[in-house]
Amino acid sequence: MSAELLSILVLAVLFVVGSTRSVNMGALAFAAAFGVGTLAAGLDADGIFAGFPGDLFVVLVGVTYFFAIARANGTTDWLVHAGIRLVRGRIALIPWVMFTVTGVLTAIGAVSPAAVAIVAPLAMGFAARYGIKPLLMGALVVHGAQAGGFSPISIYGSTVNGILEREGLPGSPIALFLASLFANLAIAALLFVALGGLRLRGRDLGDLGDEEAKEAKEAKEGAGGSGGTGGTVTGTRARTTPDAGLLRLTPARIATLVGLVALVVAVLVFDLDAGLTAITLAVLLAVVWPEDSKAAVAHITWPTVLLICGMLTYVAVLQEMGTIDWAGEHVGSIGIPLLAALLFCYIGAVVSAFASSVGIIGALIPLAVPFLEQGEIGVVGMVAALSVSATVVDVSPFSTNGALVLAAAEDTDRERFFRQLMLYGGAVTLLAPLVLWLALVVPGL
Repeated sequence: MSAELLSILVLAVLFVVGSTRSVNMGALAFAAAFGVGTLAAGLDADGIFAGFPGDLFVVLVGVTYFFAIARANGTTDWLVHAGIRLVRGRIALIPWVMFTVTGVLTAIGAVSPAAVAIVAPLAMGFAARYGIKPLLMGALVVHGAQAGGFSPISIYGSTVNGILEREGLPGSPIALFLASLFANLAIAALLFVALGGLRLRGRDLGDLGDEEAKEAKEAKEGAGGSGGTGGTVTGTRARTTPDAGLLRLTPARIATLVGLVALVVAVLVFDLDAGLTAITLAVLLAVVWPEDSKAAVAHITWPTVLLICGMLTYVAVLQEMGTIDWAGEHVGSIGIPLLAALLFCYIGAVVSAFASSVGIIGALIPLAVPFLEQGEIGVVGMVAALSVSATVVDVSPFSTNGALVLAAAEDTDRERFFRQLMLYGGAVTLLAPLVLWLALVVPGL
């Protein structure tokens, strides 16, 4: 048995053991990276550690730490109420607002994980407070990010169009963008219906500002009826603080909101690292308001960090030992062009579900160049199908975007949510490449 085939079988074993036993799959992956890397790939410890995703580790820790502080000082609650007022209490619109925001961010140049890192904690806060299914909200955030991810000025779009230009292959930046936009929009619409999004229309809250004003007035009247000046003040505070307090901008909340804006500007305008920026802002808030920040470190999602970093370290070992290239070469040698095209889409989807989408795109499209140069498959359709297949699966909890959504789900049973994301990600990985192949490749676009 070849080392490449062995490494793929070990990956399958990881899923079986991790799904049937109460063992963190990231810990299993670290053990597998050590075993396979040492015995099958001849890597030493430095070679294995070279695949550790230090940048993603800092993103996960930094972003969850920053938003843990925002949660502690009430900023996230304030944003939840502000968002509800913005859509005038129409809860059914909230997931689509999040879809649109992440899509706009990636379309204007944000890296997809950076956009998700900014929006996901806010979106999952809405979901927890107003009974929106976390899978619905989390998936729409990720699909929104990918919907805008292939605009001509985006990271993904620039990468793919640049590769095609260097290789001298015809491309269509607009067709690539529209393929991703409509594919993710269609998936989001189906998911919205399947997960009860239409039923949210019956839970509109109306003008939340008026509701809260009414509640505050009733609380004051009730306190006034208890008699005595002291009783009135005490009763009013006790009964209005939970509602009125959420609407008040304290210095800590103002500073946190400024920090959130600074995070967006730093990532989108100055191209600074989202993780390092987030952890720096979190430290500044912790220094000025230590009381609000004492428990924030405990809310960093360490099990998720272990899970994602372990899996990505093992995938890096696979890349180092040539397993990914080996699989691509074998697919390209198939004598049936349409079948080879379908397998390329599946390889992109399966690998990207565990690794960097832009990295997989950058690796697979050059591998497919000799195959595309034969002229038997339409370049525009094939590139679009391969690109979208490699990104639409980012709802997987093992991908960066899926991991960020999982990490942001503070008020959710994370173990259950992890299984939901894994099952949904598996379904998308199984079905999306086939549908995209039928829609974009088979017609010869």
